[in-house]
Amino acid sequence: MSFFGLIIKNLARQRVRTGLTVLGISLGITTVVALGVITGSLKSTAGEILQMGGADFMVAQEGAADLSFSIVSEEDASALGARADVQRAEGALFHIARVGSNPFFFVVGRRAEDIAANPPQLTAGRTWRADAGAEVMLGARAASSLGVTVGDSVTIEKRDFSVVGIYQTGRLYEDGGAYVPLAVAQAMAAKAGVVTAVFITVKPGEDPVAVAAGIERDFPNLSTISNVGEYGKVDQGVRMLDAGNLAISVLAVGIGAIGVMNTMAMSVFERTREIGILRAVGWSGRRILRMIISESLVLCLVSAVAGSGLGVLATRAVLLIDTVRNLLEPQYTPDVFIRGLVVAVVVALLGAAYPAFRAVRLAPMEALRYE
Repeated sequence: MSFFGLIIKNLARQRVRTGLTVLGISLGITTVVALGVITGSLKSTAGEILQMGGADFMVAQEGAADLSFSIVSEEDASALGARADVQRAEGALFHIARVGSNPFFFVVGRRAEDIAANPPQLTAGRTWRADAGAEVMLGARAASSLGVTVGDSVTIEKRDFSVVGIYQTGRLYEDGGAYVPLAVAQAMAAKAGVVTAVFITVKPGEDPVAVAAGIERDFPNLSTISNVGEYGKVDQGVRMLDAGNLAISVLAVGIGAIGVMNTMAMSVFERTREIGILRAVGWSGRRILRMIISESLVLCLVSAVAGSGLGVLATRAVLLIDTVRNLLEPQYTPDVFIRGLVVAVVVALLGAAYPAFRAVRLAPMEALRYE
């Protein structure tokens, strides 16, 4: 029998125990993968907002608990637009509203002149007029979900709007939401005279990094965000997601390692006499060690494959909820599955450590006398 065949045979001796161990570890890996996909997808979707209006970067309130809580005065927005190194500064207000059964409808308040300067791709209709009050432009996903088109009306937080245009940007939040006049959004959110963020386009020839550094120096209450990695400066929720992901991974390692240790320790205990025979016929301690660790690795690698598959199924199941589908688009990046594999390998090594040490320490004659 080959060495690998022996490993499989040893694991198959106690099918129920091995199966339950694989199930337990798989559930841990499922949680790690599913949470990793959701976290990465939310960050990626949130990062798309940075591209609104073709801006080079976004400016928001320093240390805001969440981007939607960021407050930037319109005076600061105007001052940013007046800088010599800034070509355009567009202030926008984000508001999460209820539309029908969706309590997380993304509304963006923008000025008509900003829309006209850099209009989104329209699939139907037009942009609103400068004096518009009850006109709305819907994203293509939102229009499809609500079953409305140009000329229809839609109710946003008990206020009726006439749909004058439908746009498509390729960005989930915007395509699943709506653009309304800034003054209307400020009234809906009870945030007169402020915006959530300012989107900066630097003048040709200027270095965006240098411009961002200058803005943070001149406006200590504001932070600039150029990529998803900097989101934590204005959105503590992103940091909490990362911390939660790490905590779940550590918990999965701990619980999984205990399960594997229990399985492998029982296996070594039941095979004490067999291990003694192997030592007596010339197996070295190193080979015994390799056998125990290999069994643990096979156990955890099978769990990693099963857990990754279940993680994908779990995220697809979550998307059946309309509210969640409007908030994220799953991103199955390689690093998510690599993280699950790393967790499985760490679990295998930690779980096999004590059983392998005990097996190596067994003296051949003592093991042979064991009943």
